[in-house]
Amino acid sequence: MTDQAKDTIALVVNGKDRRIARGATVRKLLDDLELLPGMVVVEHNREILPRERYDEVELEDGDRLELVHFVGGG
Repeated sequence: MTDQAKDTIALVVNGKDRRIARGATVRKLLDDLELLPGMVVVEHNREILPRERYDEVELEDGDRLELVHFVGGG
């Protein structure tokens, strides 16, 4: 196993494979993607995740996420 594989986990985000540091939370993933938590709905393993849990839910190898972000305009 490579050092990267030991230090990271594999996720599927919006249908695309992605690696993130082991121990990262949903909030960390959103930060890495430069998405504002208040403007995103997160589906974590087929369940909508309440925003107040983004800081506490630690991602695990094999998790599947769908991120829907809102774009303002008029």
